[in-house]
Amino acid sequence: TPQPHKSDHRPNSKMSTPEAAAAADPAIAELTDQIAKLGVSIAEAKQAKKPKEEWDPLLKEMLALKVEYKAKTGQEYGPNKEEKKPKGNDSQEASDKNKEKRAKKAAEKAAKEEKKRKQREERERIQREKLEKLKSAANEDWSHVFGDAPMIQSATKSEEGVNRWTRIEALSKEMEGKKVLVRGFLHTARGVGKGAFVLIRSSLYTVQCVAFESEDIPSAMIKYMNGVPVESIVDVYGTLTVPANPVEGATQSQVEVQVEKFHCVHKATAAMPFQMEDACRPDLVKETDVGAYDHEANASAEGGRVGQETRLDHRWIDLRTPANQSIFRVQSMVCTLFREYLLSQNFMEIHTPKLLSGASEGGADVFTLDYFGKPACLSMSPQLHKQMAAACGGFERVFEIGPVFRAENSNTRRHLCEFTGLDLEMAIVEHYDEVLDVLGDLFVYIFDGLTEKCGQEIQRVKEQHGFEDLKYLKKTLKIDYATGCKLLREAGVDQGDYDDLSTENEKKLGDIVREKYDTDFFIMDKYPLDVRPFYTMPDPNNPKLSNSYDVFIRGQEILSGAQRVHEPELIEERARAWGIEVETIASYVDSFRNGALPHGGGGIGLERVVMLYLGLPNIRKSSMFPRDPRRISP
Repeated sequence: TPQPHKSDHRPNSKMSTPEAAAAADPAIAELTDQIAKLGVSIAEAKQAKKPKEEWDPLLKEMLALKVEYKAKTGQEYGPNKEEKKPKGNDSQEASDKNKEKRAKKAAEKAAKEEKKRKQREERERIQREKLEKLKSAANEDWSHVFGDAPMIQSATKSEEGVNRWTRIEALSKEMEGKKVLVRGFLHTARGVGKGAFVLIRSSLYTVQCVAFESEDIPSAMIKYMNGVPVESIVDVYGTLTVPANPVEGATQSQVEVQVEKFHCVHKATAAMPFQMEDACRPDLVKETDVGAYDHEANASAEGGRVGQETRLDHRWIDLRTPANQSIFRVQSMVCTLFREYLLSQNFMEIHTPKLLSGASEGGADVFTLDYFGKPACLSMSPQLHKQMAAACGGFERVFEIGPVFRAENSNTRRHLCEFTGLDLEMAIVEHYDEVLDVLGDLFVYIFDGLTEKCGQEIQRVKEQHGFEDLKYLKKTLKIDYATGCKLLREAGVDQGDYDDLSTENEKKLGDIVREKYDTDFFIMDKYPLDVRPFYTMPDPNNPKLSNSYDVFIRGQEILSGAQRVHEPELIEERARAWGIEVETIASYVDSFRNGALPHGGGGIGLERVVMLYLGLPNIRKSSMFPRDPRRISP
């Protein structure tokens, strides 16, 4: 039997496609048919976007059949790549489109890569420049831009002088774009990202100053601004701008300073005994303004607030709060208005001695001292000397603003051992009502002036120590002592016509008068003679009464006065009635032996006026450095 040629065992080149192989061998045909059907099923599943888990077994089966096909035919399943021919114009067009798409995608990809490359190079350039800038900044002297300023020792003086600085209170949106230099306390500082926000305070006024890292402002400056201790004194130079929204927490809310230079004039080195934010918090409750004062109980406070004693221990810090700044500006204005009005009424200001050889009013509540081996005391009133000046010295109308000392061991909310007295004395022609008319008009002038000139200060006090505005009449109300006692009895209070008024009854009478007459301010005269000083003129119609008077604000006495006795014999008589040795007041009595004008006057406690006008609950709040039986510092 002839042997077949070797080439008979190789697949014919014409039989290399599955169709050709199937035509030559039925088994191959069946295998080809199975593979084709599986391919169709897989294609349909993919087109239907079915999960791979559903058609993956079909794929594995088809791949296995293709392996079997190759083993039997020696060829990969599919068309012969060498013999694959174009399928016509449509296929050619599709191929051209695919080439265009691929070319477009390739171009887009290349463009993206180029863009990324350029961005990467730009970032690297910026980083290099930043590092170079930081390195340069580290070596550069920035002292002209920020840092601790040299100690001010008056070594130099600029040509502009104080005019170089702008007061914070003067900053307004009309100054937008101007360069300003401000000085004040660093109230707060906070860092935000690469910026610093600081609030600068001067007296009652605050302004926000802002700085962000830039070519002209190094990061070290931002760090420095955020690191300066609060309450340090700083100078800030920059451009005044108007923010899009008002600045909360700043009095100058319509503007802010874009900082260009920031220097610390004096750094606060000691730890703060309390935070200014706590010292500025509004009162939780309204305290009573009468009764005893407990020093220990007032050493601390609730709700993040600062106790009164802690405030007084560090008064130099406590005075910086807007409320305290306002209280003492109001106090200053009271003195100014007191002086203005009396000068307009032909009064003259005098200054009397505070060192005396005996008690001012013959009493015992005086601070004694050694005066070169002789006993002496501090004046508890300018009473005797202002009488000598007005009635005996011929000045007729005098006033004084000066210290008064009382050695009273009274730990109350309205008493001090040292306070400022506003005293006046004047000659009268026929009746002491002349003095009352001056007093009534004086206080109306003061109250009107405070409303006109201290509106902002009054509002700042209200923000922390809420109170109602003082009610007063243009024609001051005057009632006599008997009427006041009657009003109290009608209200169910036990009060005799010749009994002294207690603090509680005075307070109650103030409430009654406010309700009946719609005023917090009034004068009451004709007090019992037994409750007034020895030099008080007795009432000619009732020997139990006197020509004396008190002035009240919100139910508390702020002035005590009277027509004085100007007859030497009657002065001695009244002194003996009080148990005062006439020899101890000989120089006083003698001053009336050479002729004396009939006269009267009164003494006002400045701190108590301010306390009651502003509705404060404690006289220590209206005394800058109070002195009471427990406190003699700072």
